[in-house]
Amino acid sequence: MSHNVYLYILVMAAVTYLIRMLPLALAKNEIKSPFINSFLYYVPYACLAAMTFPAILKATDSIISGAAGFFVA
Repeated sequence: MSHNVYLYILVMAAVTYLIRMLPLALAKNEIKSPFINSFLYYVPYACLAAMTFPAILKATDSIISGAAGFFVA
């Protein structure tokens, strides 16, 4: 089986571009729904927590010491 790396890179670039471009193209007007506005307001905080919390627990060799450090901080 032949692996075409350039094709994989092209597909990955197209998918990444579409994911970032479609919301901008589809949301031309101001979003008036309070539910969607409140949801979008908290997305950055939720993403930051989802990336940071596992990194804190895995910062040491033991999850217990990572959790202890989290609670002390």
